Amino acid sequence: MSATTAVAPHARAITLEELVATAPLLTRTDRKYLIPTSRLDLVDHADPDLRLLTIGGLTTHAYSSTYLDTADLTAYRLAAHARASRFKVRNRSYLDSGLTFLEVKTRSARGETVKDRLDLSLASRGEHQRFAPTTVRLRTGHEIGPLTPVLEVTYDRTTYYLPASGSRVTVDTALTWRSTLTGRTLTLPGHAIVETKTTGRPCELDRLLWRDGVRPTRLSKYTCGLALTSDEPLHHNRWHRVVRDLQGLAATTTPSTTTL
Repeated sequence: MSATTAVAPHARAITLEELVATAPLLTRTDRKYLIPTSRLDLVDHADPDLRLLTIGGLTTHAYSSTYLDTADLTAYRLAAHARASRFKVRNRSYLDSGLTFLEVKTRSARGETVKDRLDLSLASRGEHQRFAPTTVRLRTGHEIGPLTPVLEVTYDRTTYYLPASGSRVTVDTALTWRSTLTGRTLTLPGHAIVETKTTGRPCELDRLLWRDGVRPTRLSKYTCGLALTSDEPLHHNRWHRVVRDLQGLAATTTPSTTTL
């Protein structure tokens, strides 16, 4: 997964500016899949005009997300009980460029993902402090208390644009979770999280994966990662199958580190 070993070798480059202008998709339908990296060749057949995000000659980019929650894990618990007014808050860093955004993800009335973001390089201290509580209140009606870091997630991401459907596809590999509450760390070698981001209807990659027997899964990097790295049992009925699958892939490497 590099500039010379991309999953889709025939894909033409697309710049970040072109991608944002063509398919911003800040309100969208997301479908996630957990698949072995050996099956990523399916991406190559998703669109004859497949485009590959290329920035500074790089086609795979390092990401780091720090998820924030309240002391009683309000964001996690709302998600665990499938509340329509659930939210996630994270600091998202693009390690290759040095950019960092504070992001709030919520759900629209139609069940679509809505993402609001604040560029921290341009924000004042006051804007930084107000952005998440204000956005959560306006989007969900929840008044939330102070937020603190609870989970760090790092991974390498390759992003594709499918012109035929106006969709994006992200392929995340080398995933690592680290709980800031317990210090426990898990990694995910040999598997990728593939996510399709569409305006609603399934894109061709969704259909290719379905025909290959791969179905969407409720795989949230935040909620599943927190459940897996917690020292105390957290309610995770909604993600029982995927958490079980991830636990089945696990192999302990040290008393505090698990490899998935």
